[in-house]
Amino acid sequence: MKKMIGVALAATLLATGMAKAQQGEIKVGEINSYSALPAFTEPYKKGMELALKQINDAGGIKGKKLVIISKDDGGKPGDALTAANELVSRDGVVMIAGGFLSNVGLALADFAKQKKVVYLGAEPLSDALVWSKGNDYTFRLRTSNYMQAAMLAEEAAKLPAKKWATIAPNYEYGQSFVAVFKELLTKKRPDVEFVAEQWPPLGKIDAGPVLQAIDAAKPDAILNATFAGDLVKLVREGNTRGIFKDRAVVSYLTGEPEYLDPLKAETPEGWIVTGYPWYGITTPEHKAFLDAYQAANKDYPRLGSVVGYSTVMSVAAALKAADDTSSEGIIKAFKGLKVDTPFGPVVYRAADHQSTMGAYIGKTGIKDGKGVMTEFAFRAGADYLPSEADAAKLRPKD
Repeated sequence: MKKMIGVALAATLLATGMAKAQQGEIKVGEINSYSALPAFTEPYKKGMELALKQINDAGGIKGKKLVIISKDDGGKPGDALTAANELVSRDGVVMIAGGFLSNVGLALADFAKQKKVVYLGAEPLSDALVWSKGNDYTFRLRTSNYMQAAMLAEEAAKLPAKKWATIAPNYEYGQSFVAVFKELLTKKRPDVEFVAEQWPPLGKIDAGPVLQAIDAAKPDAILNATFAGDLVKLVREGNTRGIFKDRAVVSYLTGEPEYLDPLKAETPEGWIVTGYPWYGITTPEHKAFLDAYQAANKDYPRLGSVVGYSTVMSVAAALKAADDTSSEGIIKAFKGLKVDTPFGPVVYRAADHQSTMGAYIGKTGIKDGKGVMTEFAFRAGADYLPSEADAAKLRPKD
């Protein structure tokens, strides 16, 4: 009998201890394409871990430890939804964050709306996430398709090129980016025309036929939105065929180390790109991040590192500002929230839930046998967004 009482008492104490431990924690769910896109997500996770350590070492969230529970969506919207359901119903998270591919992000945004749980999109770039399919529960960190297209169109308009061809992966990200780039460039340069477009499937590009079709249209310039392995195949095939010679190329995301590093000395020179020249940014906030990241990881950061770090810092800032951890409390805190990031302070706009994170624009080059960005400059995100009043009109009417 005494033994049974002792076992019951031990179980009670264990349950009480677990309950107290959980009361001292705030859990946040995080979902990303870890197995599908490791070049981005591995540095992204290291950035998250650095931010999480800094936050908890500084006292956590109002004295409570911030806990992040991560799950892999494999680059599939269905798997992302399964993970989100588990995080909310089983793990008891107060909000979810993450996402890489735009179709995955849109699926998570719809989940957030249906389940009334806050979702912070870290990387998905589709404008629909905060505009045509935006909802009260969804916010986005990264510089969006519209913002980066506006930055690139500004540079493209300076080129003498009149005939353009486009290459982009055939899903939401590629389709929406090409559409907005065309719209913005044509406004700046009514004399340009788009003479060819290619839509290879994501991760399955057959670069030879794609480039053959582009070359046959005889464009003066090419807009490219492929990334990761597709970009490597495109560049190698294009270099072999001489497709890029004497043609201007504007290439989305290509200046990010994740995508330049695999190209090494094969990096084409002179492409106009968005990216992350970590080796040349001298601002105090970036230096602090760079020093801490390199000390923790013995490696240099990628753009994913900045996104992961800034995602967790955004989550922490919102939770600290919120009156409570209800979805309504977190939403109220996020609207107009200012967050310090390695790229400087950003604000989550109240009207459309888009952050004002900016991006670096420059050209590709080669240094010491590696691809780098040259002639780069930072573009403030707020300068490339429609006004909040105009953005609000782009969102669904309740």
